[in-house]
Amino acid sequence: TLDLLERGNGVAGIKGMLIANRKVENQVKTYITYNKGRDWRMLQAPSKDLEGNDIHCVLPFCSLHLQLQMSENPYLSGSITTKSSVPGVIVATGNIGSELSYNNVGMFVSSDAGNTWRHIFEEEHNVWFLDEGGALLAVAQPAAPVRHLWISFDEGRQWTRHSFSAMPLYVDGVLVEPGSESQVLTFFGHFSDRSEWQLIKIDYKSLFTKQCTEGDYQTWHLHNQGEPCVMGQKQIYMKRRPGNYCMLGRESSRILSAEPCICRAHDFECDYGYERRGAGTCLAAFWFNPATVSASCSHGQNYLNSTGYRKVVANNCTKGVKEMYLARKQVCPERPPRGLQLGTREGKLTANLGSNVTFVVQLEEGDSLRTNIQLDFGDGTAVSYSNLSWTEDGIKHVYRSAGIFRVSALAENSLGYDSTSLYLHVTCPVEHVQLLAPFVVIKNKEVNLTAVVWPSHCRTLTYFWWLGNSTEPVITLEGSIPHVFSAEGMNTVTVQVSSANSILQDTKTIAVQEFFKSLLLSFSPNLDEANPDIPEWRQDVGRVIKKALLQIADVPTEQLLVAVFPGIPTAAELFLLPSKNQSEGRKRSEEDLEQISEVLIIALNQNLVEFELKPGSRVIVYITQLTLAPLVDSIPRHSSSAMLMLLSVVFLGLAVFLIYKFKRKIPWINIYAEVNHEKEQEMLGTVGQSDATPKITLSEFSTPKEMMEKELDARLKREQSSFTPPTLFDH
Repeated sequence: TLDLLERGNGVAGIKGMLIANRKVENQVKTYITYNKGRDWRMLQAPSKDLEGNDIHCVLPFCSLHLQLQMSENPYLSGSITTKSSVPGVIVATGNIGSELSYNNVGMFVSSDAGNTWRHIFEEEHNVWFLDEGGALLAVAQPAAPVRHLWISFDEGRQWTRHSFSAMPLYVDGVLVEPGSESQVLTFFGHFSDRSEWQLIKIDYKSLFTKQCTEGDYQTWHLHNQGEPCVMGQKQIYMKRRPGNYCMLGRESSRILSAEPCICRAHDFECDYGYERRGAGTCLAAFWFNPATVSASCSHGQNYLNSTGYRKVVANNCTKGVKEMYLARKQVCPERPPRGLQLGTREGKLTANLGSNVTFVVQLEEGDSLRTNIQLDFGDGTAVSYSNLSWTEDGIKHVYRSAGIFRVSALAENSLGYDSTSLYLHVTCPVEHVQLLAPFVVIKNKEVNLTAVVWPSHCRTLTYFWWLGNSTEPVITLEGSIPHVFSAEGMNTVTVQVSSANSILQDTKTIAVQEFFKSLLLSFSPNLDEANPDIPEWRQDVGRVIKKALLQIADVPTEQLLVAVFPGIPTAAELFLLPSKNQSEGRKRSEEDLEQISEVLIIALNQNLVEFELKPGSRVIVYITQLTLAPLVDSIPRHSSSAMLMLLSVVFLGLAVFLIYKFKRKIPWINIYAEVNHEKEQEMLGTVGQSDATPKITLSEFSTPKEMMEKELDARLKREQSSFTPPTLFDH
């Protein structure tokens, strides 16, 4: 890893010069380059310390390491500082040793662009440039209050101490006034943690003896350890002689001359796709194919074929080995399309319904001007272009339906073809989700849970189901899931629907029982007029209906559950649940449910269940003729009473059929018919004696045979209508 320092045009305004910290074998070391990273070397440590003693530090085992953190506070200098008006002067915090350390640090300065360094302070200081870099100002770090500052006029070789405050001040920052006409700096800080903010202004103009003249300047040659050619040219700067106390008043540094150098190997770096090997030569990396030709290279045109090298950016060398390393011009060959790539302008594989999607088609190899491009959007539409240049701005398309679409591209010319594809998810935001689930279910029996979303055409949805007390969701791509509840009681089911960046959820509470009884309810029409068909209203009305039922029947509240259905006309289902205390046995619990059901049915049939919708408007609750199974059971078993009743009905029906079929052969039937016929004749004769009454002949009455058939039919119908189905349904 590298922490690079480059300010303006480079360190101290020198092009191509960089300082970096690099981690090598778990040690962080400082390196410097003079050709924009083509070659790096470590920093030579100072030869002497502050007291003039020799420092024994031999490369590569020991070197100077610098902290390269730039200050986030504009009023502090940070751990390293340079200024383009004084090229080659670098002031930094660092240490001498085998690696970068934040212990035993000191301050170091270089006057020749990092070739040599001097030790200037044992402790960390903030350093600023005064008078366009003609002087250096140093103040100790604000760990302790100070009264003095240090100024150097010879690029840090000698320092003079000056007092700026009668009382020690914690220096929080220094503002150096910009511009050549101002020689004022401002200290701001505080005397203690409880003191107010303090500002101290200092006019340092009196430190200078005169205005600088031509005789106060000298030339300085930029070099890299004696090599005068840096970035392909010899550069000579003019800057003030160190130790002169004259005032610059303007930017003093300027390039006196810049002479191009003859190109040599170190002026060239490895081209894209190449890397330097042990011998210093640039060879193709394992992932790069040097035979690849740009798709913009059309047959008959020319292209530059890389030699593996390129001149360092901003290097000004000329001639020499330049022709050897520069790319060579060659004729573009005819090639089939290869390396076709398809993507979106945003780099995403999702898009919102109705939005513009811009597809980008790229070709690594092939003649772009002679290659036909076809793009199929996957929704039944496709486009074709005669060459790749027509697709430079991208191919726009709008999807009118949601879903996952396979978008495919085909590049084809006379020499061959190439194809590729991607899968685009076109999503639409979900506005509403409703969980459809039964209110009461049977224990250990599978039920179906369904999530209904709106709008319904959103197809790229993901469903997350939390069932019962589960902490991990079941994830599906379908809006329906089967489930078996194994524990009695109230269970919560939550479904979340994810679409694009939106997530909606709905929750339902389901009662799980071994058996229950249910009745369908309807209401007087005035309830429909007040029905807004929203969940909150249905919940409120359900509670009101339950309260009205409890006033009629003495039933524990936990045994009644009322669920109002969506839609109009308003309908509801009444669930009768077994008591939680089933110590008396299952049979007793079933009988209790039957008794509760009979009481409620009687009350509902007599219109005794009602509630007040609003003042003067009461709603009557009815029982609907079509009901669900009167008693739903979770245990497969046969009811002996139900079977007995069913058999009795079968035998009765068979007996009636036999009587009807063979009635002429049964003596008592004939006697009953003859007696009846005689009585009818007597009665008819009596009525016929009245002159005021119209006469009726016997032919208008049914014969004894017809009357007997009608009597048998009527009796059979009465017996069938009086039969009630068994109250226990086996499953």
